[in-house]
Amino acid sequence: MKQNNFFLFFLYIIAISCNSDYIIKRRGYYNIEFPEKSYKKFDQPGYPYSFEYPAYGQVVRDTLFFEQEPENPYWINIDFPQFHGRIHISYKEIGRNKFDSLVNDAFTMSYKQHTYRASAIDPEEFVTPQGLSGVYFTLRGNTATGNQFFVTDSTKHFLRGALYFNATPNEDSLQPVNRFLRQDLEHLINTLHWK
Repeated sequence: MKQNNFFLFFLYIIAISCNSDYIIKRRGYYNIEFPEKSYKKFDQPGYPYSFEYPAYGQVVRDTLFFEQEPENPYWINIDFPQFHGRIHISYKEIGRNKFDSLVNDAFTMSYKQHTYRASAIDPEEFVTPQGLSGVYFTLRGNTATGNQFFVTDSTKHFLRGALYFNATPNEDSLQPVNRFLRQDLEHLINTLHWK
């Protein structure tokens, strides 16, 4: 008799637990609130370049490069704390370095370090409104960076930039932020002036 009561009680529990509607939860990512586009001018005394950068970014002088001092004092970072992102900007004078060597280094840093993770690397040549030329690299796939570039006048100045995130590379979740910050990178490039 006790077994029958237990069995009936068990069936009753199963029957009432199946009355609620099942709701499928879709996979998704966090909603990211993007700030309005606005820009500030970076024009510090002594720096051989100036440009406009996003007002929601913070310019910080780069004091360490792989645990060593940078090659020159003109290397900076633009931090985006709300996105856990950073644009690394390095500057080199072409007179001290060979132009071909700087271009090869830029291609090497875009290809060699990311080829095994990238599903595609698209280099796009460009010319800015000031007549400066360069290449913009768009890296696809789960890479540490999705955007890199270099800009030069090919005689004296060479500036390289790369956007990195302090997060596990996931193309799907980083794509909206990459797309948003790419516009800012293009604005920085198009407002770049040498001094």
